[in-house]
Amino acid sequence: MDRRRETGRQLTSAPADDTDAVHRAIAATWRIEAAKIIAALTRYVGDFGVAEDLAQEAVTDALSQWPKSGVPANPAAWLTTVAKRRAIDSWRRRERLDDRLAKLAGELESRQDADVGGLPWDPDDIEDDVLRLVFIACHPVLGRSAQLALTLRVVGGLSSEQIARAFLIPVSTVQQRIVRAKRALADAQVPFELPAADEQPERLKGVLGVLYLMFAEGHVTTSGPDWMRPELAMEALRLTRVTAGLLPHDPEVHGLVALMAFTAARFPARLGADGEPILLADQDRSKWDRSLIRLGSRSLGTAQGLRTALGPYTLQAMIAWCHAEARSIEATDWVRIASLYDMLNRAVPSPVTQLNQAIAIAEAHGPARALSLVDDIDSTGALGKFHLVPSVRGELLSRLGRDQEARGEFERAASLTANDREREVLLAKIRRIEDRPAESTDKADRGRRRSTGN
Repeated sequence: MDRRRETGRQLTSAPADDTDAVHRAIAATWRIEAAKIIAALTRYVGDFGVAEDLAQEAVTDALSQWPKSGVPANPAAWLTTVAKRRAIDSWRRRERLDDRLAKLAGELESRQDADVGGLPWDPDDIEDDVLRLVFIACHPVLGRSAQLALTLRVVGGLSSEQIARAFLIPVSTVQQRIVRAKRALADAQVPFELPAADEQPERLKGVLGVLYLMFAEGHVTTSGPDWMRPELAMEALRLTRVTAGLLPHDPEVHGLVALMAFTAARFPARLGADGEPILLADQDRSKWDRSLIRLGSRSLGTAQGLRTALGPYTLQAMIAWCHAEARSIEATDWVRIASLYDMLNRAVPSPVTQLNQAIAIAEAHGPARALSLVDDIDSTGALGKFHLVPSVRGELLSRLGRDQEARGEFERAASLTANDREREVLLAKIRRIEDRPAESTDKADRGRRRSTGN
């Protein structure tokens, strides 16, 4: 008899005495299979919070047992089966094991004995289960921070420690958000089911909003010593691709995949050897990831083919495509980008979109025209707490030869940013102004072009 089917303990890649390798196998299994495991358990026990707790307990068991026995042939099946057995034990302890539960327990044990390597879920149903899990994690009864933490934990498979590091918050804060989120879902008696068809488009906006926020935080971190966290952004891209696979007929899911792919393609060229930012005009475009650009192009084509009215993520993806296909900063179609930003602002009005449009207008039509637009945005105070407006004003003023005003704007921007690397970039621009007091506006213009964009 095949020992793998007889014992279920056939080693895969890590021998029993290699503890580090076993722990890596557990971490990889959880990261890849967490959503499927928790979805299967939620369908089994009927409670999302209980399912997540059972899955975590099964991981704890694996950390204890696998270093001694080795990694089983099907780690996800092992974790799911152990979690289900824990559920049955809990029901027994609470004397709630009626005939139905007894039957379930017997079927589980028989099925496990018959095929220890089999999948712990029905391949025909798992897509719906994972989709239900995504919608639960982003349920509107939860705040955005709770949705983000829960999505990363139960859909993305990240630990509380990893989430805390990603957003520079205490581990206890992450844990509290997750506990409160699960309690809120239980109190609201959120069922393990897809939203009604007429509710799905609005609910999907929340899901995509969480994934977009996750990617944005990885692209440029809001605070801390690092300019970006590529691993967080790539995790957001992975989850968005999963969502696109579950909802293949929704154009905005594909539009968001395209936007993330085009943007992530630049990651290899965005950091120097010491982690310093390399802005768009200075990047070595030969380092851009062409496979991600191809993914973005395919996804953008799918999004455009699914609807005539373009959504905000698809419009942003079209802007990102303009950058991806340009051979240089000078060859970029800035007129097209400015037009797309105008379309985006009409679809979803935003001062950040207006600011980005002004940057594109500066490239296409000159800094004077753009400066008046930025001044209008600044006068509203909508972005008064952020460094974005003074940073752009400083660039435009520098191009116009108004160096002292530019310096003041860069200083204001540096005082507002919470990201250490971003602050270093702004302070470097101040130093460049100090080093070229006699330079012409044309030279200042060329210096600006070497130091904007990301």
